[in-house]
Amino acid sequence: MCDLVARTGRHLQRYEDGRRLVAGCIPFRYRDIKGEQKKLVEVLMINSQSGPGLLFPKGGWENDETVEEAAAREAIEEAGVRGDLVKLVGFYDFKSKQPEGMCRAAIFALHVKEELVSWPEQSTRQRSWLTVPEAAERSRHPWMQEALVTGFSAWLENWSNGGGCVDRSER
Repeated sequence: MCDLVARTGRHLQRYEDGRRLVAGCIPFRYRDIKGEQKKLVEVLMINSQSGPGLLFPKGGWENDETVEEAAAREAIEEAGVRGDLVKLVGFYDFKSKQPEGMCRAAIFALHVKEELVSWPEQSTRQRSWLTVPEAAERSRHPWMQEALVTGFSAWLENWSNGGGCVDRSER
């Protein structure tokens, strides 16, 4: 049983210029590559509740929290992970299936420090750790794929100077 409770409802949602504001993250970790000095970067995706393909955790940014707090909350609620938000990788506009229509998502890179055993949406969400190319291929939405490939990957390459692999001495 999970002690955490997911927020529900839209009464505290933020809107700007007719768009619903959402916050999310691309959770990542480093995995040792057997027999090498480098580490492989993996990203965490979750299943969609409404069809095929995988997603990054994201959801409404509410009036009583910062965008960073909203992104961290969504990571806990939907994916059951905690960590450090290390970089805003960008803002992405997309059309929602909900009546609101257009949304703008602030997406952060989240360096995962802890995977929770139980979390609010564990009964409806499954976690999958993937390499960046695997995640790009399995992403349900083009805007999430763009956030991964152009935002996260460009930042990661610059940050780690290793194209997705990092020398042990750096971390």
